[in-house]
Amino acid sequence: MKGSFKKPAQFMLVLIVAFSMLLTACTSNSNKPTPTNSGTENSGSGNTETGGEKEAPQEFRFTLASEPPSLDPALMTDAQSGIVAAGLYEGLTRLNKDGEPENAIAKEIKVSEDGKTFTITLRDDAKWSNGDSVKASDFEYSWKRTLNPETASEYAYMLYYLENGEKYNTGEITDADQVGVKATGDYTLEVKLFTPAPYFTSLLAHYTYLPVHPATVDAADDWATEAKSIVSNGPFLLDQWVHNDKLVMKKNPDYYNKDAINFTTVNISLVESDSTVYNLFETDKIDWIGAQAGSIPTDLVGGLIADGKAEVTSVASVYYYLFNNNKVPFNNAKVRKALAMAIDRQALIDNVLQANQTPAHALVPPSIAGLEGKTFREMYPDTDYISENVEDAKKLLEEGLSELGLSSFPEVTLLYNTSEAHKKLAEALTDMWRKSLGVEVKLANQEWGTFLESRKAGQFDIARSGWGADINHPINFTYDLIHPLSGNNDGKYNNAEVQKLLDGSLVAATQAESMDMLAKAEKIAIDEMGVMPVYYYTTPTLIKPGFEGVFSDYSGHLDWVFGKKTN
Repeated sequence: MKGSFKKPAQFMLVLIVAFSMLLTACTSNSNKPTPTNSGTENSGSGNTETGGEKEAPQEFRFTLASEPPSLDPALMTDAQSGIVAAGLYEGLTRLNKDGEPENAIAKEIKVSEDGKTFTITLRDDAKWSNGDSVKASDFEYSWKRTLNPETASEYAYMLYYLENGEKYNTGEITDADQVGVKATGDYTLEVKLFTPAPYFTSLLAHYTYLPVHPATVDAADDWATEAKSIVSNGPFLLDQWVHNDKLVMKKNPDYYNKDAINFTTVNISLVESDSTVYNLFETDKIDWIGAQAGSIPTDLVGGLIADGKAEVTSVASVYYYLFNNNKVPFNNAKVRKALAMAIDRQALIDNVLQANQTPAHALVPPSIAGLEGKTFREMYPDTDYISENVEDAKKLLEEGLSELGLSSFPEVTLLYNTSEAHKKLAEALTDMWRKSLGVEVKLANQEWGTFLESRKAGQFDIARSGWGADINHPINFTYDLIHPLSGNNDGKYNNAEVQKLLDGSLVAATQAESMDMLAKAEKIAIDEMGVMPVYYYTTPTLIKPGFEGVFSDYSGHLDWVFGKKTN
């Protein structure tokens, strides 16, 4: 999933224009809008009245590795928050199982002939958890609040599609009324874009476009930190939030589409240890593992897949390591390349990961679309992008250190967020470097929120990272990860030719020319090892018998809101 990243304004302006030219039908990653619930105590409990009959209680239980950093739509940035929020809030649209947008709070969406004005009619039966109606003004308030520089939303750039959205967020203008969103009635919202975006209805499902309850937000800055103070409008209500322990959600009896919701209680335990998560599953204390909601211990994955107990699916995500390109010795491309060439990716998959992953020699995953029915990787295979050759790696390392005036490899540390799987992979990787190159690399781990802050601040030598698709297009893995101005380029890789190619791809005369530019930019970045790809993700999952409609989505996140327990 997307991490906590912010893209510079100028970069996003160009990117948005490009998307409208390049993507005639792009699909957002199915990170469903994540509703944050009301926090009314004991709301929606057990036997909820529906159609005059009592429902049989249905419970769904899973884990998250860490506390959601925020349940405020303006401040959410990560998978942990998103999985919870998917049940707590409802936006104008939602993405279905195939990643396609469907109306949610929006009853009707009309688009002007020039593609720049959206007139959205809202349902009049959607309620906040305190009983207030969900109105168009709630969306206007929420979007302008997210763009307000004082809110410091890291995902504010998602709203740069709005007319003057970027200018307001960057302080170029200070009048929020100039932003292209306005409630023209209780249930009518007028949205003006600065450029046509045919995929805008998909963007409306992203959590930055969710509404918030204005009076609640204005009453307290910390409104989204406790169950009792959260007012939400989604299928579920946040009944309990015991920090660093668990979250409990109850079905919202006032949700406008409550007949589509089957779970009456959802229990989320906060468990960091993969082995503990698996023990909870084996002892029938949770119903699901996988897709960012708990992980199967790496030493058990292969056997569980072989026995047919675990399902494994490929997802549009890449696992890679960042080098801090501004720090010695990683400011030398030969040093970076040497480390990348000295590891055996297939051996890491076979002996450590064991979930049928594919070795990654570039950034764009195999499932990302290209042109004329081919995937991007079919058009531009990455098989020869990295040569895994220890002898050549030794020579490159010696040359690189010499160019830096170093007689030996300095003391460096590899940073990862706390996880048994990340730890085992890092241990195996550094062991390969030790044996192949005589290089010692220390390991350090941090809790998820702290890790994100350290990585964003450049406080690392080497750091693990992963990136999942937001849209089914290679620009999502090139611009976002290797463009010098991208806020997601945490390793600060900077190559003028790469920047020129990526910028050129946005205004290319044809999609074929654009794809060629993206491929060339990716190839240059990998030749210089601006980042070090390791593997393309799969998601191994376990689920107890008797559940339907619970699955790993397109990008590898748990989709649970419309699930059902059948026995």
